[in-house]
Amino acid sequence: MEAGWAEVRALEAEIAELQRACEKLPAPQENASRIQKSLQEILQSDSEGQKSSKDLKSQLEHLKTELSFLSSLTGLNIRNYSKKDLVSAGMTEKGIKKVMQRHRLSGNCRMVTFQLEFQILEIETEENSSSLITDLSIIMEPTEYSELSEFVSGVEERRDLLMFFRSLHYFVEWCEHRKKTFKHFKDKYPGTVHLSEGPNSHCMEIHSASQPGFELMVVWRIQIDEEGKVLPKLDLLTKAPHRALQLDKKKVIETAPLNFRTLLGVLGIEAAIDSLINCFV
Repeated sequence: MEAGWAEVRALEAEIAELQRACEKLPAPQENASRIQKSLQEILQSDSEGQKSSKDLKSQLEHLKTELSFLSSLTGLNIRNYSKKDLVSAGMTEKGIKKVMQRHRLSGNCRMVTFQLEFQILEIETEENSSSLITDLSIIMEPTEYSELSEFVSGVEERRDLLMFFRSLHYFVEWCEHRKKTFKHFKDKYPGTVHLSEGPNSHCMEIHSASQPGFELMVVWRIQIDEEGKVLPKLDLLTKAPHRALQLDKKKVIETAPLNFRTLLGVLGIEAAIDSLINCFV
C-alpha cells in the first residue's frame, strides 16, 4: 500500500507540473495572432522589395532615355569604359586622403572614333574634395581629318577633357555640313563641279565648259583655335592660262580670292558658292 501511495503522489506532482507548464503556453488565439502578424510583415517586406525593384527599373529606363537623347543631340557615343585604382592612401596626420585612378574609354562622335586614357588624382580633406587630371592620351580615327592632329596635341597638353568633347562635337557638325554642301552642288551642277577626293573632300573643283583652261577650287578647312573654338575657313584658288592672265588688265583673276571672302561675309557659304559657279560658268 505504501508503494502504491508513493506512485500516486508522484503522478500528482507530475500532473501539477504539466498544468503549470500549460498555463505558461499562449492561448490558441494569441498564437494565431502572432503567426498572422509575422505573415503580414513578410508580405509587406516582399511588397516593399518589389516596389523598390520597380523604382530601380524605372530609374534605369529614365537614364537610358536621357543617355539616348544626349547621344542623338551631341553625336557622342561611349562604348567601353573602365576604371582602376592605382594608389590609395588613408587619411594622413593633416587629414588629407589621396586616390589615384586610371580611366579608359572608347567611343565615337558620328564618323570619328576615339580612345582616351587619363589619370585622375582625387584629394579629399576634412573641409572639401577636389580632382585633377594628371595625364591624358588621345587616339583618333580616322586620321584623314588633318585639322584634328594639332587640336588633339593641344588638348593632351592642357589635359582639358571638356574642351575635347565640346570641340569634337562642333568639328564633326561642320564636317557633315561641308559634305552635304559639296554634295548639293555636285548634284546641282554635275558637269561643272568635281570632288577629286571623294565625298569627304575638303576641296571642290569648278571647271568651265565655255572657257577651257579656266578652273576654280574652293578649299574649305575647319579650324580649331587654342581655346577650342571651331570655325570654317574657305579660300578660293584660281587657275587660268598664261595668256588670259596677261590680258586681265583689271586683275579680276588675281583679286578673285579676296572678292570671294567678301562675298562669303555678305551672302553666306551656300549662296556665295552658288553665285561663284553661276558667274564662272
